[in-house]
Amino acid sequence: MSKSLDLGCGPNPKNPFLATEVFGVDINNFGNSNIRSADLVIDPIPFEDNFFNYVSGFDFLEHIPRIIYIGKERKQPFIDIMSEVWRILKPGGETFFATPAYPKPEAFQDPQHVNIITENSINYFTESGLLELTHSYGFKGQFKVIQHEWATKPIRICENSQYDIVPFHLIWHLKAVK
Repeated sequence: MSKSLDLGCGPNPKNPFLATEVFGVDINNFGNSNIRSADLVIDPIPFEDNFFNYVSGFDFLEHIPRIIYIGKERKQPFIDIMSEVWRILKPGGETFFATPAYPKPEAFQDPQHVNIITENSINYFTESGLLELTHSYGFKGQFKVIQHEWATKPIRICENSQYDIVPFHLIWHLKAVK
């Protein structure tokens, strides 16, 4: 039995890995018992450690700010969400993100896109040599790259999906190293 979590899922969690159990996290649970409500800019992912085989996020990372202040306390939600994804993945668990990224105009046009991802942003969370620096920022974890590329044509994320990845998205497919 495999479990998958879709971050920022809306009313229908996506299941790109065709897991047997599918959960979601969004600001609203939409009356769905498999969706937990959390504001992932400030809240941890509401699941226990090493719970999921898979985590996905479609059009999600660009909505997570890099730095915020709550009162006088500085938070780094982007670093924190990547730590949280690593925390809830089982050893060897996989994550799949698709996000509009620089230099594509879609990365900038939505006023809620507050985190501009580049082709090199992934290097701060993988074995690329920048991991030590990211750990000094507070990142807790490590990922290995499985796939990192631009979607050059619409991609159906799974056979039964209504959701396609559009061409201006950058794909991160990573494995949790634990």
